[in-house]
Amino acid sequence: MAQTAGLANVSGKPRHSVLELRRVTKLYSSIPAVSDVSFIAHAGEITGYLGPNSSGKSTTLKIIAGLIEPTDGTVLFGGEPIQHNRIQYKQRLGYVPEEPHLYSHLTGLEYLTMVAQLRGLPRKSSAEKIQGLLRLFSLYGDRHLSISSYSKGMRQKVLLSAALLHNPDLILLDEPFSGLDVTSALVMRSLIRELAMRGKVVVFSSHELETVERVCSHVVILHRGKIVADDAIESLRTLMALPTLEEIFSQLAVEQDTEAVSREIANLILA
Repeated sequence: MAQTAGLANVSGKPRHSVLELRRVTKLYSSIPAVSDVSFIAHAGEITGYLGPNSSGKSTTLKIIAGLIEPTDGTVLFGGEPIQHNRIQYKQRLGYVPEEPHLYSHLTGLEYLTMVAQLRGLPRKSSAEKIQGLLRLFSLYGDRHLSISSYSKGMRQKVLLSAALLHNPDLILLDEPFSGLDVTSALVMRSLIRELAMRGKVVVFSSHELETVERVCSHVVILHRGKIVADDAIESLRTLMALPTLEEIFSQLAVEQDTEAVSREIANLILA
């Protein structure tokens, strides 16, 4: 399989990529998981995709990744519907799912080598890149151990390495901070910013609202499968007269009185 260039095309000029969802809907037994979802994520911009559990975030990301088909609507990348050339699209896509499903009998080094071979990457340059990623993600000392012995955070770093190995233009991250220690989370936060600065389209879903607020300039908030906000964080703060993303999220997407619920739980266990 020939390798498609990452950010630069064969002429060496940067590609200006845009991810666009147009009225995407996914039904399961006539029940919508997501309904009429539309938004745009630009190159050089980090888009936070937020919502409560079961709001449809992971479903949306799987649709963007081409893993499931929408019932209705279209996903476009670079102005082209992704189904027009799925192979080329997936050569430009890096995806880290929420659950780290890996071949646990392989070592970290073997897994990344396999990914490079499946993507048709040049052997020498990909081997050098794998060695570098293993070192920078503090996995080098464990590179010959089977993934079955890795912690969740280590598996997450293997998944991220695999997703970035081919220099993708579009990066989808579903709960990328899950299982990471504090240092690794700080590296991840800086890496997300760096990738966007270098012209990548970055979309990530996270429950860590403080991280989203620090990293993202643009957020899309989903509630019960529908978009309830799609704007710059600063614009949302001004519009809703609320100082933090957490308060905005609570106003738009949280139905419970969280303080009342916490008091009731405390009363119950302290009775």
